[in-house]
Amino acid sequence: MSKPPTLTLPPGARAYRLATSRGDFAVHDAGEARAGTALLVPGFTGSKEDFIALLGPLARRGYRVVAVDGRGQYETGGPRDEAAYAQEELARDVLAQAAALGGGVHLVGHSMGGLVARAAVLADAAPFASLTIMSSGPAAIAAAQHARTRRLVEALAVLDMETVWRAMRDLDPPEAADDGTPPEVREFLRRRWLANVPEQLVATGRRLLTEPDRVDALAAVPLPKHVLSGAVDYAWPVPLMDEMARRLGARRTVVEGAEHSPGAERPAETAEAMAAFWGECRGRASAPAGAAGAGGAEESGAAERF
Repeated sequence: MSKPPTLTLPPGARAYRLATSRGDFAVHDAGEARAGTALLVPGFTGSKEDFIALLGPLARRGYRVVAVDGRGQYETGGPRDEAAYAQEELARDVLAQAAALGGGVHLVGHSMGGLVARAAVLADAAPFASLTIMSSGPAAIAAAQHARTRRLVEALAVLDMETVWRAMRDLDPPEAADDGTPPEVREFLRRRWLANVPEQLVATGRRLLTEPDRVDALAAVPLPKHVLSGAVDYAWPVPLMDEMARRLGARRTVVEGAEHSPGAERPAETAEAMAAFWGECRGRASAPAGAAGAGGAEESGAAERF
């Protein structure tokens, strides 16, 4: 579970509901689109707040940055029907959000959000200028994480959200301990959990356990791609993401000192890596046809570290 370092929006940022053809979505919106627009999609049990620390650094680099609560997440809400949270439905939501922002969007998906973002691009890449997959892998989560996620999905089917929250706290691994977490953030994590629609968590939790490998299909989409992660990841091991980047011909960034949530844990370095990639995308888009080498993105990203 991602823990935002703060809940305070940067100057000029605003919280509101973005109107789309698929309904309204709670968002945080910062910056002006002088260099472009980015849409940030959170992961399982996450929300727009997971990206708060990225808003200011990216806005200062000339980007409009919109972080969203997906359908059934925190302040967006959604129906009590698992079918509403099928991956194709969530992908259609992302496409509608991109359309509402005017298209030409740099899409970023964190963890489960990376799988949703991938599905959106595979459905229709036209609204996007690039895809960044953050701390998300080629298929289902690592086998070592299956048991905990399966227990959570099973518990959600029979227990209320408060009871499941208490049980989750008891099962947290050492790296997820609350030590050092500000009290207001700790209370926010509980409030966010209780606001999630249980059927959304069940549907997306099952997707984490069963997601097929769709890397080859994504590699065939002519869109600039970036695989970004921390130096340690328990959901998808870092070597697995290294290999995925190679298969995609993608830029690869490993943010040193970060684990599963580099945007919250090392926001300055993560924002720098994102902005550098998006700048390369602008450069390729404006270059004469044939000017960029076919392997440029993979070569430039292979040894990148922040």
